[in-house]
This record gives sequence, C-alpha cells and structure tokens, in this order.
Amino acid sequence: MEQRATDTHIRGVIEHIVYHNDDNDYTVLELADTDGNLITAVGTVPFAAEGEELTLEGSYTYHKEYGRQFVISSYEKNLPTDTDSILKYLSSRTVKGVGPVTALKIVNRFGEQTFDVMENHPEWLTDISGITMKKAAQISASFKEQAGLRGFMMFCKDYMTTAQITKVYKCFGGSATDRIRKNPYCLCDSFCGLPFDVADRIAASLGFSSDHEDRLLHGLCYLLNYNASLNGHTCLPREKLMAAAAQLLGVSEERVGEVFDIFLREGRICAFRIGDEVYAMTRDVYMAEARIAAKLHELQSNVATLDREDVLSLIEKVETTVGIRYAALQREALYEAMRQGVMILTGGPGTGKTTVVRAMLSMFRSLGMKTVLAAPTGRAAKRLSEATGEEAKTIHRMLEMERKDDAQTVFNRNERNPIEETVVIVDESSMIDLSLMDALMRALRRRAKLILIGDSNQLPSVGAGNVLADLIACGAVYTVCLTEIFRQSGQSLIVTNAHRIHEGEAPILTATDNDFFFVQREQEATIASAVADLITVRLPKAYGKQICGKIQVITPSRKGVGGVEQLNALLQERINPKGKFKNEKESHGVIFRVGDRVMQICNNYEIEWEKNGVAGAGLFNGDIGVIEQIDMANRSMRVCFDDKTASYGFDQLDELELAYAITVHKSQGSEYPVVVIPLYACPPMLRTRNLFYTAVTRAKEMVILVGQRQIVADMVKNDREILRYTTLKERIAEYFEDNSQRF
Repeated sequence: MEQRATDTHIRGVIEHIVYHNDDNDYTVLELADTDGNLITAVGTVPFAAEGEELTLEGSYTYHKEYGRQFVISSYEKNLPTDTDSILKYLSSRTVKGVGPVTALKIVNRFGEQTFDVMENHPEWLTDISGITMKKAAQISASFKEQAGLRGFMMFCKDYMTTAQITKVYKCFGGSATDRIRKNPYCLCDSFCGLPFDVADRIAASLGFSSDHEDRLLHGLCYLLNYNASLNGHTCLPREKLMAAAAQLLGVSEERVGEVFDIFLREGRICAFRIGDEVYAMTRDVYMAEARIAAKLHELQSNVATLDREDVLSLIEKVETTVGIRYAALQREALYEAMRQGVMILTGGPGTGKTTVVRAMLSMFRSLGMKTVLAAPTGRAAKRLSEATGEEAKTIHRMLEMERKDDAQTVFNRNERNPIEETVVIVDESSMIDLSLMDALMRALRRRAKLILIGDSNQLPSVGAGNVLADLIACGAVYTVCLTEIFRQSGQSLIVTNAHRIHEGEAPILTATDNDFFFVQREQEATIASAVADLITVRLPKAYGKQICGKIQVITPSRKGVGGVEQLNALLQERINPKGKFKNEKESHGVIFRVGDRVMQICNNYEIEWEKNGVAGAGLFNGDIGVIEQIDMANRSMRVCFDDKTASYGFDQLDELELAYAITVHKSQGSEYPVVVIPLYACPPMLRTRNLFYTAVTRAKEMVILVGQRQIVADMVKNDREILRYTTLKERIAEYFEDNSQRF
C-alpha cells in the first residue's frame, strides 16, 4: 500500500523514461532535480522526452514494491538550456531526422544556440556533413512543430486527451491556441470533430457566457450530430430539439428558440416542414437531401427508354444462353432495369437476386453499356464479385476516396469528375447512409442508370438515415420485390426460417438433420460456455477441425452474458490461450495475442498491405483477419486479412478489436459459412424481428441458436423498428411534385 506525503513541487531534467503507456500517457520517469538527486516520478505526461526540463507539482509517496516516488498532479515543460541536456533531448529522437550521432554533431557545432539555429537559421545546419538543405528544412519543421505542439499541449492539457490535442494541432497548426481563444467552439466543427463538452469547458475557462450565440449554435448542432451518430436521425422535431438544448445548455427554451430562428434566417441551421411538424437539421444534411432528390429526378427524366419488344427480346436471349426461364418478378426486374433511370431490387434470401444481377450484366453488355459493381463494405463487395464472376468495388473505392493531410476525406469522383461507367449496380443497399448516398449520386453521369439491390427487411445503415426504405416509400423509384424462394428448392431451413421470421412466424427449431439448429439453455449463465463448447468441442467433433475457421459468433449486444465483450474474452481463452512463446500487446483494454481473430472497425484507406508480393492500401470496417506477428521491438503488429497482409503500429490498435464474436450490426454486408447466435435477455431495443432476421441471413451453410426459447419468441413477435427521424422521403416526393413528374 502507498503512503502519501504532503503536496510539493520539484524541477529537473528527464534523465530516463522507464515506462510510457501509449493509450493513456501514463509515464514512469527518472528526473534529475536541481540538486542532482535522481527522483522517480509517475503520472500522465504526454510527449515526454529525455533531456526535457519539467516543473512538477504533486506529492511524494512510498510504494511497498517500488519505494519512494513522486506522484505527478500537474506539470509544466521547458526546453533544456545547457548543452548536456540539449544533447540528451535531441538524442532521444524527439526531432525527426536527428539521432544520437547527428545530435552530437549539431550540439558540438552550435552549443547552447542549437535550438535558436534549428528554429530561425536552419540553413546553418548544412555546415555539418551529412545535412543537406532539404534535411535541414525537415529538421527545422519538425522542431517548430514540436515546440508549437508543446505550447498548445500546455494550453489544452487540462481539457483534452493527447490524441485530441494532436488532432486539433494537425487541423490548425501554429495558430491553434489563438483560434481556440477566439472561439473554442470551432473545435466542434467537422474538421476537428471534438465533443461539445470539451469546447464548453474551455469556453467557460475563457469567460464565455452561457447564452453566447456560438455556444447555442454549436450546442444545437451537437445535439443534431449526436442523434445522427447514436440513433441514426438526420433531423429532429423542432420542439424536441428546443427542449433537449435548453436542458443541455442550461438556458430557457425561449432563448434557444430565439437564436434558432436567427440561425434559421441566416442559413446556419435548416428546417423542413412535414404537415404541422417542423424538423430541424444541419445545413450539411439539408443540402445532401436536396442534392439526392434533384439527382434522382435528373436520372429519371433523362433515361434513354428502350423499345418494349427490344427489351423482351434481350431477356429471351439471356434465358436461351443460360438455359433457364426467369420467374415473372425476375422478368419484371430485368425489364424495368432496362427502362428506368433508377430501380430498386429487393427480396429475402433465396429469392434469386443474384441470378437477376447476372442477367442484367449480360443484357447491358450486349448493348455495349459499361457497368460497375459496388457495395458499401469490402466483404460485401467480395461476395458480390464471387457471385457474379466480375470485379466489384467498395463504394468508397469506386468514388476514389482519399484522406487529406488535415484528416478530412474527399471523393475524387463527383459532379466535376463523374464515374465513367453508365450503369452502376450497388448491392447491400440497406447499408448506405445519407452521406454516402449523397456522394454516390453526385458522382453519377446525367444519363447514368443506378440499380440498388438489397434486403429492405434488414437493419438500416449504421450511419444516419434510412435511405433504402425512404427511396422505396417515396413513390419516385420503381421497386421490384422478389418473393418466390429458389435456393436449394426451398429445402434450406436457413431460408425457410428467415422468411418465417420476417412474416412473424416462429422458426422451426426441432430439426436435427438440416442446416438450422437450436441448442436450448434456459439459464443465462450457461449460454456463453455452451457457445464455447460448440466451437471448440462439439462442432469439430461432428464435422472435423476444418469447420473451426468457418464459424462466426454473431450476437445482438456488446454487453451481457452473451455479449461481444464477455464472449470474446472467453473464446480467446478457449481457442487461443496465453502461451510462453506467444507475444501479446494490451491496447484500449483489449489483449491482442498472436493467433487471435480480429476485426477492422473503421475504414482506413491509407493502411498499407501486401498481396502475393503486390503492395496496396486500404482496409474497411468489418474486415476480419488473424494476427500473425507482434513485434515488440518495432512496436508493430502484422495481421493477415484473407490473402492480404497489413502492418499496424501500436498507435493504430484502436482500429482493431477481437472478432471471435461480433455484433449483428457489424456483421451487415457479410456472409459466413456457419453462424452461432446467442439469444439472451439483451436490452429490449435489440430484441427485434429485423435484428434477428439480419443475424440469421448472415449464414450460408448453417445456423445454430443457443439460448432461451422465450427470447426467440419475443424477437419474432417484436416487429417494432427503431424510429429514425428523416425527411428524405418527403423531400423527394415534394421535388417530383414541384417538377411535375412522378414515376
């Protein structure tokens, strides 16, 4: 146990950094004080470097294992001033391009003037052998960045995490402190994207009043954006927004209403009326919906309509070629695909959507029309490619998305540089959110065709909006819903039960010789162990060890006895236990171990990978791989994603999580040979029919439910879909009415 003494302060130079945690910046360092004593200090010290001078406030303690320590409560940093400390500081590689050898040369040449030379006279560095003008400029830029970042860090250290400080500094550079002093709420803008409460605390410390217009504007936008990211709303009813804003900001609803009307007149916030209700939204959302509606009308208005008999002749030629007769709804889909500017093809599993897509490709090809296949995720694109035998891209790759130096993402395919192909076919369209749909529509040529394919009964997009459902409901897009089941002559229980669930009927749980099984466990405490036993013992015993790599656990929630967090910890212990010769690394509360299955949880278009000796870049949300190597010396991890191998620095591990078990939402757009679904008393909002349906339809060969029979019944019965406030449907309908054309 520690014994704590009185608070005090000390000043000295960092002699040695004993330990530093990259995730939370907890640091153990040895500090030489002004009397030459070596003191062990512990606490949160971002960007600490040997040779740096610190003034620490805190208290001495005595730890039973580590002895006397100084626990840091706050600190100030200063650059070293004597030559020995300057040399130690530069030798620690804090400044890019300067290592121990170069540091010694520079300090020997310039002594105590070293930092002044690096900042103000970098050309003098070229007097030293091995330093070119280009390298001198790089050294100077790195030193200035460190100095600016250090000052900015001291300004923000009580309000932001290290990652947030670095992000903001990259956005604003050397003017960061001045910009924040002038208007701290600029931190909430999209290019910084910091939480409102961070900016609000800084603003309060700078004396901003509680009803300052910038505070009220960004508070309103924060609530709109928060509801978009958390609940998928693209807008909120005005009265709900006013009440929430008054509570968040601590001002009256009347005052919020006053400034809202001002912002509305100035165009800083937008609104749309549906009946008697006014819906508030950010300007970005308003413009995105307007562009989608306008482009939809343009595509429908400018379509080159083919003669009816010519289209029927094309369909018959494809039927002759493939040797089948398409069902009536399939023929309708093919017919309308040739005649509409925009068309939606929807239907459940086994209804022949892929068969129709292959026929479409053949028909468009026979007309000399260039087509491109796309999907929202990498795994969905891979599935589409395998099903059609043609290349399929992610929508982001098709739009040539790239990340700029300021961390902003841009699409290089847009209205000024549209997609070359005249027919764009997008699968898994239920996953497309409002912002991605906006980017897609902006990149289509004026006379292009857009065909959206998806299962409208699945969960809506993770991002804000309910695009596919709104397009179907708006009345402006021709929609064909396939209903006849073809897969395996209707004998697959996966397909049968998926349709039963969709229709509100209980799935068949009594079969013992098909592809859909139920393992009953009425005691919740036994569900996780039953899942682990299935994966590690029962399934390998019944089907051979080769099945292990085909199994994916998909669960409704992150929390609870059958949630992602508990299952991943248990399955890691059972499938890939700690070993003497297995390296492991802890990051953001997760232990990563060589051999673990992991998932990329965000799109990263810059991460480099290698495939059969060919280099590339880009990994996507939902990509699953296996950790091949953890290199402690180089602070990196190598992960194999199917046939691509990527390297992650330890500072990138927050983009990964264990993937023995994943949520239903994370499984969207993917398909797995064997799916195991734990069913337990997760939060009521997750015990819904469409979530259950989505989980079941992720399986290709086998589904195994593990858990309580009552939960199965509850989920099938609960057809409540989570409300999403959007105005896209009404915006499209109004646009078509105003332009006197409906389809």
